[in-house]
Amino acid sequence: MDTKKYEKYRRQVASFMTRLYDRQLTTASGGNISMRISKDLFCITPSALDKGLLTPDDIAVVTLDGKNLTPNLRLSIETEMHRLILIARPDIQAIVHAHPTCASAFTAITKNGKSAINTHLIAESYFILEDPAYVEYRLMGTVDLAEQVAASSFDHDVLLLENHGAVALGRTMLEAFDKMELLERAAQMTVITKQMGGGEYEVRELPEPRLKQLMQMKYGS
Repeated sequence: MDTKKYEKYRRQVASFMTRLYDRQLTTASGGNISMRISKDLFCITPSALDKGLLTPDDIAVVTLDGKNLTPNLRLSIETEMHRLILIARPDIQAIVHAHPTCASAFTAITKNGKSAINTHLIAESYFILEDPAYVEYRLMGTVDLAEQVAASSFDHDVLLLENHGAVALGRTMLEAFDKMELLERAAQMTVITKQMGGGEYEVRELPEPRLKQLMQMKYGS
């Protein structure tokens, strides 16, 4: 199959992977990005290549049945996770999986069994991220992990993987990237407000009525 005709999708994935690396949201060997090409195909970043220097020709093209149409490229170990999410969520077009430092630290911390990242500190965080899902630990690169994440993705666009990293879904590549970047900022704000709270400073989270107002604005009444 001539994969050159998918260059615009492959170029976008390569570009956003470079952007993810440049923003220090992942490492040279970590993280992966995928994008739906059609109802039957998607493209995804490869394994074993420098994530800061990818070109469109480095991006693999895969069928939603799991066949690699670019056999010269070694698929990411998380390809099955991306594949199952795309099947579970036909409304989304892009997936970003990364290991941003602060957000990833919170994958080892829970609060009442849920994500400890506080998205209730500013309106933008809650409006875009809502409350991230917390996915229990499964070995990276396994079908077990892929199935767990896909199941959680049915009703969440942002997921924290226990002792692993984060996943963000979007209707566009920019939307998925924005969620990952904002998640890291929300994690940083959580740490800052914990450090500054008390004494002369009062931490004011958005109260429930304001959270509901934001969701009405997002989804309609």
